[in-house]
Amino acid sequence: MQDMTLWLGLAGLIVAVLASYAGYLLFKLYKQTQRHKAFLARAQRQQEEGIKQRNANIMESVLIIAEAGKQDECDMSEIAIRLYKLMEVLQGDHRVDFACHYPAMHELYQVVKDMPRGDQRKTLAKKERMQLDLIRMKAEARLQETIKSELDVILAAKPTA
Repeated sequence: MQDMTLWLGLAGLIVAVLASYAGYLLFKLYKQTQRHKAFLARAQRQQEEGIKQRNANIMESVLIIAEAGKQDECDMSEIAIRLYKLMEVLQGDHRVDFACHYPAMHELYQVVKDMPRGDQRKTLAKKERMQLDLIRMKAEARLQETIKSELDVILAAKPTA
């Protein structure tokens, strides 16, 4: 009987030690999970801050280009191309449906987007260059006033200092 009590006591002690170890491991797992959640939250905040900073830089460029367009320092087709490309990469809440918000610039972009520029343009025959210039200038002349009013809308969104 005493042997049985000794064995039961020993078995109980082993179970208690194993239960304590299991509790210790569960506690470590809980702490690791908490650290992982904190890491993910911090990474999410850093990503959101990065997107916010990137959007701010893009919008600064958009405002500079819009101001240049209002002051006739740049061709309307160049304005349309640059603003379309910049606004296309905005993320999050700053995302813009260019065709919906700026239909005249979008229309001009659709006219000139496939026209060769730079070195590609230099390889074209003079007659072909002149035909493309005529198409571009007609579209610019037809849409110029509407685009200028769209540029006003963009500049109105400029944050005040």
